[in-house]
Amino acid sequence: MEEKFILRVPPSVVEQIERLLNENASSSLDGSLDISFSEDGRSGTFMIGDERFPASLLDLPCIVESYKTYDDNVLIKTADVGQMIMVRDEGDAAVEGVEYKHGLTPPMRDARRRRFRREPDLNPEVVQRVEKDLLNIMSGGTVENVETVVPEGGSQRKKNAPVAAPKPDEVHVKSAGGEPERSDSDDSLEPES
Repeated sequence: MEEKFILRVPPSVVEQIERLLNENASSSLDGSLDISFSEDGRSGTFMIGDERFPASLLDLPCIVESYKTYDDNVLIKTADVGQMIMVRDEGDAAVEGVEYKHGLTPPMRDARRRRFRREPDLNPEVVQRVEKDLLNIMSGGTVENVETVVPEGGSQRKKNAPVAAPKPDEVHVKSAGGEPERSDSDDSLEPES
C-alpha cells in the first residue's frame, strides 16, 4: 500500500499550488513547496515560495480509504488515511486537541459526537480486579473478595436445591416384541447357559 495524507489548505494557497503544479519545473525556480514540523510532531510551518503558514497534523475521526483505477471499472485500494495536515492563515485560530472533530465531507460534521458511541468511564482498578477474577475462574479457582448481600428482616425464604433423580446403571430400550434390544457386544458380556 502507498503512504498518503490529506493536505487541507486555505483558498489563496490552493491557487498557488495549482499554479506551481501546472508550470514546468524549470520555469518555477521560486515556487518551492516545503513543510516542517516542530519537536512535538503535531504543529509546524507550511512554506510555499516566500510565504509561511501555520500547519497542524490532526487525526481524523475515522479511517478514510483511498482507491485508484486504471480502467474506470476496477477500483484498487491504495491506502488507509487517518491523518490530515491542516494549513491555516496567520490570523486563524488553531484547532484544539490532536483530533479533528469533523470528517472530510459535510455529512460527517461533528462525527465523533453524532455517530460514535461515547467511551465508558472505567476505573482501571476495577478492570484489573475483574481480569484477575476471570483468569482465576478460567483456571478452575473461585472469585475472591465477593460481597454477598443478605436481605434484612426475618422474611428470608430458602429454596431447596433440586435433587437430581438417580440414574440407573443400564438403560434398556424395549423393542416391539417386549424384549430389550441387544447388540452383538451384549452377547459377549453374558455367560452362555
